[in-house]
Amino acid sequence: MSKILIIEDEAAIRRVLKKIISEENDTYQVEEAEDGLVGIDMISKSDFDLVLCDIKMPKMDGVEVLEKIKNLKPEIPVVMISGHGDLDTAVNTMRLGAFDYISKPPDLNRLLNTVRNALDKKELVVENKLLKKKVSKKYEMIGESEAISHIKAIIEKVAPTDARVFITGPNGTGKELVAHWIHEKSERIKGPMVEVNCAAIPSELIESELFGHVKGSFTGANKDRAGKFEAANGGTIFLDEIGDMSLSAQAKVLRALQENTISRVGSDKDIKVNVRVVAATNKDLKKEISEGNFREDLYHRLAVILIKVPALNERREDIPLLIEFFAEQIASEQGTAVKSFSDQAIKLLQNYEWTGNIRELRNVVERLIILGEKEVSENDVKLFASK
Repeated sequence: MSKILIIEDEAAIRRVLKKIISEENDTYQVEEAEDGLVGIDMISKSDFDLVLCDIKMPKMDGVEVLEKIKNLKPEIPVVMISGHGDLDTAVNTMRLGAFDYISKPPDLNRLLNTVRNALDKKELVVENKLLKKKVSKKYEMIGESEAISHIKAIIEKVAPTDARVFITGPNGTGKELVAHWIHEKSERIKGPMVEVNCAAIPSELIESELFGHVKGSFTGANKDRAGKFEAANGGTIFLDEIGDMSLSAQAKVLRALQENTISRVGSDKDIKVNVRVVAATNKDLKKEISEGNFREDLYHRLAVILIKVPALNERREDIPLLIEFFAEQIASEQGTAVKSFSDQAIKLLQNYEWTGNIRELRNVVERLIILGEKEVSENDVKLFASK
């Protein structure tokens, strides 16, 4: 059922609008407010799917009502109702976020089409929000240990800024989860999140991958191609395993950070980019710098905020939560019931040496779910989780 609120100071117009909308669809629940103050109070206390609001009203005019709705509940579409002399104001309200405007007296077809379209938009906004929550759950950081709580606190502070973040930690600890959380909690959430695994790209191709190339710049360059920095414009680029990047590519990354410009391989044309850089490595970069494998000036550009992700062996108290999370995730992926783990099985897993960290734990949990009994037992762990 869709809830619709009509904010209009003229009772006769309210009745006409309510009658037209209610008769169109019996699932529409239409409520009335005689002025802007009453309307805002109703919106603050209840959820509405659509608001129709007059422009000229006593106490609070429609423009002010619109602004307050957009601050309170920006997802609600607002249709402005305008008199003949209010058309310029009605057009201006579109710039302020109104969905549409309807002139008095309302045309029946125009009114009903606008109501249907506005409700469709609200439904789409809700679906998109739910989808984003599902996507975000993929990158959820599980744990209540002191180390993980500390990381979450840092993310809350740094995410809304554009500060560069450098993430360190062993393989399999979840450095990419930290990068995604930073992006999803930032002002750049509407922009792209582009991941680059620097260790997986051959050194002769890394510059082309990052900065793009022009046709004919090297063998196989059959057409112009944009790089990852351009693809991440307006969003975040995550340079994973940056310790494996070639020195020549490092020099170009340094220039991109200093000047906010890049140039494609084979071109001298500068391209402006607006990208937040988050980098990660499992290497000791101080050692790499001393051995001449990594530029110290680039390190200092990247490491404005440092986040160290601990090994799983350093946060064993989080293992029961991780097991529960992975069991639910795997059951959802396989379309099966969630398997539980006995207390003894969990304690045994807590005492393992997790050299592969969280990635290894997830693999073991999946193996135990497939091969273990209805409730994974200590014996199942001894049989199937051997390292």
